[in-house]
Amino acid sequence: MLYREAGQFKTTYAEDQQIFPIRQDRIAMALLLVVAFVVVPMIANQYWLAAILTPFLILALAALGLNILTGYAGQLSLGTAAFMAVGAFMTYNFVLRMPWLGIIPSLVLAGLCAAGVGIAFGLPSLRIKGFYLAVATLACQFFVLWVLQRVGWFSNHSTSGVITAQKIVILGYEFVSPASKYLFTLAVVAVMALAAKNLMRSQTGRAFMAVRDMDVAASVIGIRMMGTKLLAFGISSFYCGVAGALYAFCYLGTVEPEAFSLDLSFRVLFMIIIGGVGSILGSFLGAAFITLLPIILSVLSGAFSHVTGIEISYAVLSNFELIVFGGLIIFFLIVEPQGLARLWQITKEKLRLWPFPH
Repeated sequence: MLYREAGQFKTTYAEDQQIFPIRQDRIAMALLLVVAFVVVPMIANQYWLAAILTPFLILALAALGLNILTGYAGQLSLGTAAFMAVGAFMTYNFVLRMPWLGIIPSLVLAGLCAAGVGIAFGLPSLRIKGFYLAVATLACQFFVLWVLQRVGWFSNHSTSGVITAQKIVILGYEFVSPASKYLFTLAVVAVMALAAKNLMRSQTGRAFMAVRDMDVAASVIGIRMMGTKLLAFGISSFYCGVAGALYAFCYLGTVEPEAFSLDLSFRVLFMIIIGGVGSILGSFLGAAFITLLPIILSVLSGAFSHVTGIEISYAVLSNFELIVFGGLIIFFLIVEPQGLARLWQITKEKLRLWPFPH
């Protein structure tokens, strides 16, 4: 009864085309933002802010970038972590060599550098697709990490190749505490998620989806394949680059190239598969699931050991976590290919019709 749109009339095109046309959705989103920006920093402890919520937001942004490319434009990529590495190391260098620039312009420029790398490795998408394109982007993963390890300029000639992220300073205020870093990350992610939502409703977003559904038909109706595909790679890599910079500056602090390994690329891919391919919400749901699952399994294993007296080793728990990941991916691919976002959409549709039968 609470989720009904009866009586909510749209008298202008602007009202009909707004992001959240249903009043309840607008209220829920406003409440969610208030809780995230105001309530969470007040009640959450340092562990939750630094070890759970901040990496969740960063991985959600990376998943959002991959979803723009794979979910909306239909171009497979296994080089997400490489684009994140470019963003992290270039932000470090911009802040190091041009300290007058500031952290926000450094993030933008690092994202543009990642976009340039993404466009360069997206060129094969003009000729190949599917599995072969995924292999081409996989080459980007190994090539970028090799360059970061071999060229000393990127790590300021550090013997170990490890960089230490500088402090985040905006208008004289230092973001040092976990709460301040969480709020900075949340602000960046919220703005970029809103931009992605609007982008997918624009002519560019519709061109992405047309290429995804049938590229031959999209070309026939006048959509330029070269420009559209490369733009998708550029925007996706920009999002991943900013996510990598936040990963280094707001989460890890000290970063080495191996932190952006192939395993991270697969984790981000699992997020959009479980959360929902081609969905902004699915990127956040998948990131939340992947982030919280190890904690849930750890709590359950502790409870199991307490009840039965059988101690479960960390190695067994880690392997069991991988088994659960694989099983869930198979489950969603078979039962609900559109992931958790589709389940949430079905729930909303049933609420709109309740108590009447569907």
